[in-house]
Amino acid sequence: MTTAALSIPKEANPLRGLSDFGQSVWLDYIRRSLISSGELKRLIVEDGLRGVTSNPSIFEKAIVGSTDYESVMESKESAALDAKQLYEKIAIKDVQDAADILRPVYDESRRKDGYVSLEVSPLLANDTAGTLQEARRLWKAVGRENLMVKVPATPEGIPAIRQLISEGINVNVTLLFSRDAYEQVANAYIEGLTARAAAGGDVSHIASVASFFVSRIDSKIDAQISAQLKTESNPIQRARLSGLLGKVAIANAKLAYHHFTELYTGEAWKALAKKGAQPQRLLWASTSTKNPSYRDVLYVEELIGPSTVNTIPPATFNAFREHGRLRMSLTEDVESAADTMESLERAGIAMKTVTNTLLDEGLRQFADAFAQLLKATGTRKTTESTAKINSISYNLPPKLSAAVESTLTDWAKNDKVRRLWRADASLWSGTDENHWLGWLGITDDQIVHSDHLTSLAAEVKQAGFKHALLLGMGGSSLCPEVLRLTFGKIEGFPELHVLDSTDPAQIKAIEAKIDLKNTLFIVSSKSGGTLEPNIYKQYFFARVKEAVGEKEAGNRFIAVTDPGSKMQHVAENDKFRHIFSGVPSIGGRYSALSNFGMVPAAVMGVEILRFLNRAEEMVHACGATVPARENPGVVLGAILGTLANNGHDKVTIITSPRISDLGAWLEQLLAESTGKIGKGIIPVDREGVGTPDRYGSDRLFAYLRLESAPDRGQDAAVEALEKAGQPVVRISVQDPYAIGEELFRWEIATAVAGSIIGINAFNQPDVEASKVATRKLTSEYESTGKLPVEAPFFEADGIKLYADARNAEAFKSSKTLAGVLKTHLQRAGDGDYFGLLGYIPMNAENEAALQIIRHRVRDSKKVATVLGFGPRFLHSTGQAYKGGPNSGVFLQVTCDDANDLPVPEQKYTFGVVKAAQARGDFAVLAERGRRALRVHLGKDVRAGLATLQAAISQALA
Repeated sequence: MTTAALSIPKEANPLRGLSDFGQSVWLDYIRRSLISSGELKRLIVEDGLRGVTSNPSIFEKAIVGSTDYESVMESKESAALDAKQLYEKIAIKDVQDAADILRPVYDESRRKDGYVSLEVSPLLANDTAGTLQEARRLWKAVGRENLMVKVPATPEGIPAIRQLISEGINVNVTLLFSRDAYEQVANAYIEGLTARAAAGGDVSHIASVASFFVSRIDSKIDAQISAQLKTESNPIQRARLSGLLGKVAIANAKLAYHHFTELYTGEAWKALAKKGAQPQRLLWASTSTKNPSYRDVLYVEELIGPSTVNTIPPATFNAFREHGRLRMSLTEDVESAADTMESLERAGIAMKTVTNTLLDEGLRQFADAFAQLLKATGTRKTTESTAKINSISYNLPPKLSAAVESTLTDWAKNDKVRRLWRADASLWSGTDENHWLGWLGITDDQIVHSDHLTSLAAEVKQAGFKHALLLGMGGSSLCPEVLRLTFGKIEGFPELHVLDSTDPAQIKAIEAKIDLKNTLFIVSSKSGGTLEPNIYKQYFFARVKEAVGEKEAGNRFIAVTDPGSKMQHVAENDKFRHIFSGVPSIGGRYSALSNFGMVPAAVMGVEILRFLNRAEEMVHACGATVPARENPGVVLGAILGTLANNGHDKVTIITSPRISDLGAWLEQLLAESTGKIGKGIIPVDREGVGTPDRYGSDRLFAYLRLESAPDRGQDAAVEALEKAGQPVVRISVQDPYAIGEELFRWEIATAVAGSIIGINAFNQPDVEASKVATRKLTSEYESTGKLPVEAPFFEADGIKLYADARNAEAFKSSKTLAGVLKTHLQRAGDGDYFGLLGYIPMNAENEAALQIIRHRVRDSKKVATVLGFGPRFLHSTGQAYKGGPNSGVFLQVTCDDANDLPVPEQKYTFGVVKAAQARGDFAVLAERGRRALRVHLGKDVRAGLATLQAAISQALA
């Protein structure tokens, strides 16, 4: 490898701008494809990257979730290695190659930068002799001057650091939280240099960094402050506590940096400096932002100063490139930093206790990650060497297969996978897409900062709640419902229920299933202003107050909402048990792996870290450096988008029974993301698999097969479709926890498909249109006490029919109910689909009746059919019905409510809200020029559905 200096362009880039302040930017990430793809070199050239750090978790996810290391696994030499030896073979090769690429930086900076870090086994954290032995062995095995061996700042690690420095081995000291520990580390470094100099050794070739883990301090202390604020009534103490939120980690770092500047300007240091020694720089680690109320680049912007390093995880790295702000922040107002630490002590929070706890937790997390790594390496070694993520395969007709290949070639040639991960809005419509990609890094962030989820699970289990009821809509409710139906009731935890309907009968049915005195309510609303979660909260908060009293009611409620939302203020005012924040850069339908999905998962007892780790394996498989053809999310997205552009836009989802509700989540993700500006994918969920003769030529079948509980009938049906020439994608889901992998795969795939189709995959303009129409009607009811009078254009057999003037014109010659329905259904031709939209109680009986209708239409007309219950579909597939291709023929089914239900603090009732939503939905369909007919059943829904079924059968005869 040449050591010639790299030519680095001078264009404006906040990452590159850090060097103007004397700070080096390193990347907290390494894997084979980062190196082999040329991405590492690009980061050096384009972003001024100056170093790389590694950790076991990243290696483990890359080993399990990709084919990066397939050649190593299959080699004859690997057969004789145990799991640790095989890991080291992988890691050492990656570190060597990365060090070679960074060698020009090392030379140009005169050994200040250009380092790659590799850690000793975390299992040796409390073993000085073992640490020394392993560090020496790794140093020799790597054989690169620009290696740093990572050693934790434990009492046993500090003497090892001193000795390693004296032997000329570069050390990255990790897991620093306290300034007291830092002082010991700094002294160990200076003592090691002094010993080496006294022995006649060269100290000019030695480098070290002292790595402070930053954001974990705020996560831990903010949680303690929030707990104290719940019970603190003294206004002075409350103000003191509130003023400390999000301040302690930065204050702690500033004071450590102040000590650094004093230490390395003193006389003791000057003697070593004359011999060429360089200071042990402070390195800021754990610099992603957990609290969405804080800027996502907070721990980069506030820690800029000379002779420091910031090692940044990929998501934060990209965010800082996009909107980072530069200033000399580390030296600002050090006195205020000292005041912050004093205020912390006065608030009764002992920093030493916090940092000791964080060190213990950090060591345990590192050890757990290392154990997982060895398990993964051993498993890959003893089984076939393909990636262990859920596999994907596909069978497409030749013309479509060639089109997909062309798309993948385009993605590879134009570097689109990398551009996606860099939030390049030009991949879509070039508007605001770069503001909505926070989901790309959410799993890693949740894993690193998982305390709030694991402690919530323990708290709920200890409290002994019998039930949990999630109150939400769309993206806030669909993932929890998938988890509820997949995992069921978990021993020791509350049974989770989900309410996402304004139907009065459905609300009362849910209420009848729970014990109000022994239920934890989760109010879930991203914006905090969505109508349904707010009125659910009003209703159940009033009911709980009646059951347990006003003082105790708030303790039965949790909120999940974006920072600063209306719901946050409501939750604070009503003294909710907890408030968990969403991430503003993650839209609702992409929020499954954020708190909107994981808080309910923790409450119901899902093993959160197991679930997230599985998802993170897919994240690595779909990473920026994975070639398009090897990238499972990109491959799926290329199929979805390319086939949609070639007339196969009805994605028919087939799922094994145990994971059947995954289809409802996928339905929302695909429809709301892609159905707009007259384009898009129409997902088809819960349509029974038919024989090949029942389908047209506009389908793509996606079969998600649960390997632990497959359905042999589905297997045979899908095989028949393949043999008939229908395009089929197969995804093998290993077990229920592997659903986490699919949540991320399909998010990537949907974003890719949106790019291929040519739309903004992250907005939902037509969902907003329905909300506006609903608000107009509910506001009118609040003012007048009634909804506008509407007249049916036809009435017979206890059923009333409604349509706008344009649609009604098509039915003017029809004289019977069956005749109107026949005329309506005849409007569905090749490439169209039939939409059955039920604003009736969502229960098994009503769904069975509507399923009969949809399948009769499918079998007769050979068109795709969709079935949704309102108002829940308004927040999902409703977007595609109104904004997507004008290929839908819609039959809306409404009813009168046998028993209505009041909404506390409002004039309108739940029945009025449901009626307003149905009317608003229908009005927007009409405005968009859709073929739509409304069937109103009256109060006897069962009888009305029977009449409708008979009329449909007659119409299709």
